[in-house]
Amino acid sequence: MKLGFHSLEGRIVTLFLVLIIALQVFGLVVIQKGIDSNARASIATELANGEKVFRKLMEQNAQKRRFAAQVLSRDTGFVQAVGNDAGGDRETIKSALENSAHRVRADLTLLIDGDRNVMVSTGIGRDPGLEKLVLGLLDEAENEGAIGTAMVGNKPFQIVVMPVKAPITIAWIVMGFAIDRQLAVDMKELSALEVAIVARGADGRWLPVDATLAPAVAGAMAANLPAAAADLKSAFDVDIDGNEYSARLVDLGRDGDRGAGVMLARSIEEATAEYGRLERRLMFLTIVGIIIAAVASVLTAKRIAQPLRQLAGIAARLERGDYRVQTGFAERRDEIGALAHAFDSMREGIAKREQEISRLAYWDPLTSLPNRAQFVLLLNESLAEAKKREQQVFVLMMDLDRFKHVNDVMGHSFGDALLRQVAGRLQLQLAGAHEDAHVARMGGDEFAVLLVACDIEGAHVIAANIRAALEQPLSLDDQTVDIGAGIGIAGYPVHGDDAKALLSMAEVAMYNAKQRNDGAVVYDPMIDKASETSLSLLTELRNAIENNEFRLHVQPKMNLSNGEVVGVESLVRWAHPVRGNVFPDEFIPFAEQTGFIRVLTHWVLEQSAALCREMAAKGIHLKVSVNLSTRDLLDQELPNKFGDILARHQVLPQSFCLEITESAIMDDPVRAQQTLERLHAMGVDLSIDDFGTGYSSLAYLKRLPVDELKIDKSFVLNMENDIGDTKIVRSTIDLGHNMGLRVVAEGIESEAVWRLLAALGCDEGQGYFMSRPIPGDKLVDWIRNWVPPVRSSLPYADTSDNTATSNTIG
Repeated sequence: MKLGFHSLEGRIVTLFLVLIIALQVFGLVVIQKGIDSNARASIATELANGEKVFRKLMEQNAQKRRFAAQVLSRDTGFVQAVGNDAGGDRETIKSALENSAHRVRADLTLLIDGDRNVMVSTGIGRDPGLEKLVLGLLDEAENEGAIGTAMVGNKPFQIVVMPVKAPITIAWIVMGFAIDRQLAVDMKELSALEVAIVARGADGRWLPVDATLAPAVAGAMAANLPAAAADLKSAFDVDIDGNEYSARLVDLGRDGDRGAGVMLARSIEEATAEYGRLERRLMFLTIVGIIIAAVASVLTAKRIAQPLRQLAGIAARLERGDYRVQTGFAERRDEIGALAHAFDSMREGIAKREQEISRLAYWDPLTSLPNRAQFVLLLNESLAEAKKREQQVFVLMMDLDRFKHVNDVMGHSFGDALLRQVAGRLQLQLAGAHEDAHVARMGGDEFAVLLVACDIEGAHVIAANIRAALEQPLSLDDQTVDIGAGIGIAGYPVHGDDAKALLSMAEVAMYNAKQRNDGAVVYDPMIDKASETSLSLLTELRNAIENNEFRLHVQPKMNLSNGEVVGVESLVRWAHPVRGNVFPDEFIPFAEQTGFIRVLTHWVLEQSAALCREMAAKGIHLKVSVNLSTRDLLDQELPNKFGDILARHQVLPQSFCLEITESAIMDDPVRAQQTLERLHAMGVDLSIDDFGTGYSSLAYLKRLPVDELKIDKSFVLNMENDIGDTKIVRSTIDLGHNMGLRVVAEGIESEAVWRLLAALGCDEGQGYFMSRPIPGDKLVDWIRNWVPPVRSSLPYADTSDNTATSNTIG
């Protein structure tokens, strides 16, 4: 097998080599950095020590020259010559200065008289810079003399000043010694450093004076010096024709912009030459190590990869279903041996489990019926055969009614037993009805039946028989359960020609059957279209909330005894951007069906609370009624959500009355009562809406924490013409009052009905006679303009103050 990067051997070898090379390169880089760092540190130390040596050399020279000047200053003849009259013996003095300068190798001499004027000078002409420095050293030289450095021309000089005393100071001897090549040579012999004496002109440029280097190199080195080199306290690099030097500048003194210094330099290449030989040895050892590691890694990779290749071949045979093959090296005691042993165990386990997996993949373990996957295979096979023989194939998809409720109440074990009984009934029913029928459990409480060589009439008959069989009560654990099913029917070639499409169509028909409570429904494309319309409407409802398309309307509620406005009922209207105003009957039932009603109820409560606070700020205190749906009552979080709304708008719970219908309560009486009790405990009034149209018992209603009964408008609309409706209304009013409840009538559309209700003792009312629903922002104006019927014409009218007056405009 070729050693490539895509093979395990190649990757192991590559990994080893990359790691080794990376470590070696890293080591070389670290060593190189260390060598460079050590070399530079060594050079820096050499330069620092060189500066100390140079300053010591300068100090020694200064002591010698000070002594020579001192000898001359104490010479009796010289002192007398200086002391003769005011002018002194100038020729004698000059001769003495010249002789002394020749003896001590001074390049210039001066004699400064007691008036601090230059009396005699030798060696050079008058130099203002020199005289300025000398005059500055005279006081310092009063006792033992003084030493300084001056720029004379473009060269640095070491200046020695010594007083001439007789016995007081009568003059000063000044000797100047050029700092030249000889000093640089002496310094190189002491330190092995290259030395260059440089001077800085008034323009800031450095110029070479003398050096141990070649003149061209010294000139280039001076030209590359930074202008502020004299201020640097550490070494710096200078590159001359590719040769890099590390240098240090020793400041000799400054005169304004002018100055002088001695540059000590060390060639970096020479300093690291010995280290370079060490690097070459290390490189050789590195190459040898890499070669040895490469050979070792190849051998190691082969020992690891060869058994793995054998295992890969065994895995391929296992894939083909050959479970008899043995690995052959399970006896090895390393990790490869452990892997081979695990392979053998896996092979045995796979052989045992494959049969079980195959069974679980295609059969339902609870009912021992084929599952969805097996049913799809059977359906595909049947369709292929039917296409050859030009037969029809039908699929019946069914979903059990009320199974979730049974499962929740009786427990999952009871639900599992129920599913097994349903499976048994289906098998018994189909055994005699259709020999080629197959029944399967599709998941949850869904079952499917496959009918081969069957027409639509036969499918209808079998579906009806199945429904009849399932509607017979089931007995489990001394419990009798009534159950039914919604059945959807789809077939080939009428509706589709592939398994996926037929199952989808049968499922759509099944859900339609359950929705219509219509037993068995045959698939119709219009069902899909209705589903698309419903989905579109749900999307539009969600967009309406986001785009603020809903509007809050209110219908006023009156105290029928005096005509005062005591409250309003909140209603929602939809201002659709395309369809215009959409009536509630067109979207409220759909919202209840899909659960969107909870979002809508939350919006109405939010807007109603905002309106209530706005009205209260204007001195209008009304009780706001809001309708709750079945889904709202089943929402255990409704009290918390409503409490948050009240707190956010700073509205009291007593400002609200929540209306619920009898049918909404009876869908789940236990959960509904729990929600109502929590709302009532907050201080919210509760009202039974559309009273008289439901089927709840008075015994149950008596236990509910309600404060109000609302008579359905179907009994109120025709009261004045129908004595039967009047009797129902009177009985309801008496019943409500006897139970201590407030009674409200809706649907008042004439003054006659108003008077009749007032005469019967009805507390409050609402209807088109008083007002149609109006936008919430128009309510204040409507209340200000409201004129109730003449109070004297109202039965039981009371013109005295009562609690209702506090609910109108103050």
